Amino acid sequence: MRADRLVSLVLLLRQHGRLSAATLARELEVSTRTVLRDIEALSAAGVPVYAERGRHGGFALLPGFQAELTGLNHDEALALLVAGSRRGAQAFGLGSALASAMRKVVDALPESYRATAAGAAQRLLIDPETDLLSRRLIAEEVPDTVLAEVRRAVFAGHKLRIHYAAVNQAPKWRTVDPIGLVTVRDHGYLLATRAGADRTYRLSRVLAAEELPEPAQRPDRVDLDQAWQERSTRFRAGGDHVTVLVRLNPARREDLVGTALAVHAEEADADGWLRLEVTFQDSRHAGWALWQLATDAEALAPQWLRTSLRDRAAAIATCYGGPGVTSWA
Repeated sequence: MRADRLVSLVLLLRQHGRLSAATLARELEVSTRTVLRDIEALSAAGVPVYAERGRHGGFALLPGFQAELTGLNHDEALALLVAGSRRGAQAFGLGSALASAMRKVVDALPESYRATAAGAAQRLLIDPETDLLSRRLIAEEVPDTVLAEVRRAVFAGHKLRIHYAAVNQAPKWRTVDPIGLVTVRDHGYLLATRAGADRTYRLSRVLAAEELPEPAQRPDRVDLDQAWQERSTRFRAGGDHVTVLVRLNPARREDLVGTALAVHAEEADADGWLRLEVTFQDSRHAGWALWQLATDAEALAPQWLRTSLRDRAAAIATCYGGPGVTSWA
């Protein structure tokens, strides 16, 4: 672990020229005292690092201490930097490792590529934390200790014991055979089998995890994309799903399709509106989705959904039917 930190320290100095001990400590997520000890270790190992005194002082490397990776062209370097900006690594507890890797990539670039690739990467933003309506996209938080155990079991091919809190159930321990990890919109999932049956576990519901020494019962090769598609299809086909017939303003089609589990049929009415048969997770999901579309959508069936939306609209109308408060007391 310390060796990785020493490499990262050298790379930071190579890329920034001169940094204070406090800045290095913040970047490396260690104490200032640890940074000072690492600087001493580098000097003892022959790395030409020196201290500059004064208000704007810090630590720096002697000019010329450089190495280049000439196999990367500009577009390849840009692709790596853009990929490194995605938040998938956060879902698997690899954020700090990704930051360290990106420092190494930038440092290894030929001088002619370094500035242009890094500058171009600043012009691209992938998956921001909020959308255009300022709705915050909240990533789930999973303890690093849990993620580390899960990752080790997945990569080593060992059985995994997890303390899992399923929806509306008390947490309990399960022993599974891990297959792989998937991240979807900042939500992490563990694909596994249990007693030979496919299982999908949400990482945010794993309260504790323990890698076991026994080998996992799983195929040597796996197509995670195909496995995820198959499990998604089974998920949409089961449970208390609700199928709804909707008349929809075509301008809101993407809003409806984006939240529905599946679209089974679609045709245009004579007036240009669309008629769709869509499936939602349950009755609550269906009511929420149609309510968001207001008068741009009409639930044609089932009748209970029409009644529910009508009663909700009537309650809102009653609430706002009288005079409002004109001033604060």
